[in-house]
Amino acid sequence: MNETELMTTPLDFDCPRCQAATSAAFYGPCDDCRRELRATLGTEARDMEAAVYEPKMNVVPNQVATKE
Repeated sequence: MNETELMTTPLDFDCPRCQAATSAAFYGPCDDCRRELRATLGTEARDMEAAVYEPKMNVVPNQVATKE
């Protein structure tokens, strides 16, 4: 098997949430659990603004450089 086949071949495993047998490309909750989690815990996507980066001024001048 090449790498592409390995990534597209579904895995057979038990759902970690409800222990039902499932088959999916990646390990995780089954489709029913995923739907339930989105309905109960999911929220709408929203835009977040990152704070403006302000560097800390924790560098003190070298005493030799300031000596005159």
